Amino acid sequence: MTGTDDVLLVHGGTPLEGEIRVRGAKNLVPKAMVAALLGSEPSRLRNVPDIRDVRVVRGLLQLHGVTVRPGEEPGELILDPTHVESANVADIDAHAGSSRIPILFCGPLLHRLGHAFIPGLGGCDIGGRPIDFHFDVLRKFGATIEKRDDGQYLEAPQRLRGTKIALPYPSVGATEQVLLTAVLAEGVTELSNAAVEPEIEDLICVLQKMGAIIAMDTDRTIRITGVDKLGGYNHHALSDRLEAASWASAALATEGDIYVRGAQQRSMMTFLNTYRKVGGAFEIDDEGIRFWHPGGSLNAIALETDVHPGFQTDWQQPLVVALTQASGLSIVHETVYESRLGFTSALNQMGAHIQLYRECLGGSDCRFGQRNFLHSAVVSGPTRLQGADLVIPDLRGGFSYLIAALAAQGTSRVHGIDLINRGYENFMEKLVELGAKVELPGSALV
Repeated sequence: MTGTDDVLLVHGGTPLEGEIRVRGAKNLVPKAMVAALLGSEPSRLRNVPDIRDVRVVRGLLQLHGVTVRPGEEPGELILDPTHVESANVADIDAHAGSSRIPILFCGPLLHRLGHAFIPGLGGCDIGGRPIDFHFDVLRKFGATIEKRDDGQYLEAPQRLRGTKIALPYPSVGATEQVLLTAVLAEGVTELSNAAVEPEIEDLICVLQKMGAIIAMDTDRTIRITGVDKLGGYNHHALSDRLEAASWASAALATEGDIYVRGAQQRSMMTFLNTYRKVGGAFEIDDEGIRFWHPGGSLNAIALETDVHPGFQTDWQQPLVVALTQASGLSIVHETVYESRLGFTSALNQMGAHIQLYRECLGGSDCRFGQRNFLHSAVVSGPTRLQGADLVIPDLRGGFSYLIAALAAQGTSRVHGIDLINRGYENFMEKLVELGAKVELPGSALV
């Protein structure tokens, strides 16, 4: 979408009510698609959402000779990696420019082809996500890397070898890189201080179905014993707990009532505890979770983000919008991404009272405490939000702006809504299903 197609008019003040469905997790499905590259047989992936990151990976896989076609059921993909081949550099760059996922193609392509090319990477601007560590990891496995003007060229002169890797921080991306590379490497790989998010566990399930040998210890150590060959998999992706929490926060901020079909309690337990503390209500059944505002005042809270099993950083931004409606002072300490609170300036423009601080306003110090980043926030509420012109900064911040616009009085113009397509399937249709009053400029009320 470009031009006016990338702008949404939101007429706020109407509670969101109704039912929507979330499908497979954005932070798992594209990685599971990449994992199919490692197999010698076709794989079947179910519960796949129609989001841009999935389309990017699908295009990259097809460029490398993988056949990707729909299965018999909705949201099902069949991925056949039988004829993997090198891809044209310009084509890779054209497909991958707006995504960071191509970095995860390195290990599988080194195993299948002996070489790989990675262009410059995009993604959301929410703080440092250095790719150098990915390349350091690949070098430890035995890859050689040459930096050129158009990107990075990687080669594996011989079979990659298992190694010992200690992460300075339990990075999800670095953990995925190690898993996708180690499963076919010779010998044993030991990864300490690994990320253990539900999406990581689900990726391990995918790889184990393919024939990998992966053990997870209770101290964030993962041991991978390399095998000579992997087959395909048949896997139903876990639901997107981050999208589910976004709709839950939307229900709270707009005083609405939303049933999120596909939401799963086990992966959302930390969020659900916090939601209840704020004053939100929920009801769980076998098919999903109903979230609603029970009436009365919301409660101010103190909140710190952290890696799993802590409160996820992707839950923070949508919930902060709801906290602008809570009575008293809420404290939010962001410990995962140093620049993730930048979105609050637009909320202040709408009438919120949010002050940012460089100090750690939480129970413990974090790695950003002495580094001059505005990574703590004090939210004073409740405040009445007013419609405004908003420019979406990143995926979760963008959805948070939508929530704020829906909760506000008056009309907001939200620019850059195409970015939300990266992680929210059919979000426009879902908004309409929930009774939101939204329209594209020049068109009738959606």
